Amino acid sequence: MSGKLVIGVDIGGTKVAAGLVSAQGEILQQARVPMVSTGDAATGLAAVTRAVRDILRNARDPQVSAIGVCCPGPLDPKTGVVINPPNLTCWRQFPLADAIAQTFGIPVAVDNDANAAALAETLWGAASGYRHVFYGTIGTGIGTGIVLDGRIYEGATGAAGEGGHMGIDINGPTCPCGKRGCIEVLASGPGIAKRARKKLMDGRNSKLLELSHGNSEDVTSEMVSQAYRSGDVVATEVMQETLRALAYWLGNIIDLLDPDIIVLGGGVANMFRDLLDDIRRRLRGACVNPSAQHIPIVLARYGEDAGIAGAAALVRAQAASSAVATLTQTK
Repeated sequence: MSGKLVIGVDIGGTKVAAGLVSAQGEILQQARVPMVSTGDAATGLAAVTRAVRDILRNARDPQVSAIGVCCPGPLDPKTGVVINPPNLTCWRQFPLADAIAQTFGIPVAVDNDANAAALAETLWGAASGYRHVFYGTIGTGIGTGIVLDGRIYEGATGAAGEGGHMGIDINGPTCPCGKRGCIEVLASGPGIAKRARKKLMDGRNSKLLELSHGNSEDVTSEMVSQAYRSGDVVATEVMQETLRALAYWLGNIIDLLDPDIIVLGGGVANMFRDLLDDIRRRLRGACVNPSAQHIPIVLARYGEDAGIAGAAALVRAQAASSAVATLTQTK
């Protein structure tokens, strides 16, 4: 197995998760450590190196070929510099890839979590075998990644793929990003819960009040899903509104990218497990692409481990790209 293993590192605001990942995308071993995101740069880096060392210490074969890291942006995937992520204030213009590479002496690749997860799904997951992939993770926010011919589409400056902040309603609610009507503010977990709470504040009766013990401010998207499954009228309205928004958004994505497949991940996406055909039907009238009805919309393979698998996918793709470049130069 020597040389065939990589380490994937998923950095969040409160934890660092690392995993030993095979060439087939199987996560063989994991480690988690707390992330100190509000201290200095060195303390934040120490959390990352500790997670990697935990993997190396416990692995049967500690000889890994590379380390991949997914980290909240903004960041520059070409240089591996973390610019100024809001929930990782310890790092400002921090050369994360170089710092990790100097510590462990092996190549390091860095990108944001949605791009990395999109690549993992393309290499090993639900989009395996497809050339043009659109990936969306729906949870506390909405992140997206675009993979074209096996490569993440980064754009001119590395900032492409912010599909969660595609506006679909110019008069809609203001998103934390400052724009109005972003799909994130309409269809993320907090967005779904907020619309449900507003309906309850209008005096509507609903099972949601029972689930939240009479406190509408405690309503969550999970409660909306549970109430919807029981036939609750208010929850059904919220879910139908969400499905319409997602279909309109994906219709724009299809008209722009014409993907082979759409993969949805994240905790909130699981709420739509039995509603994917409903979303596809709603594409009629939401886009002009005549083949939209035939584009598969599927759930992601990797759940909570999407960050680890995605980070590992970054270095697999980087190695493949380097091999192709070397072969081309020798011809």
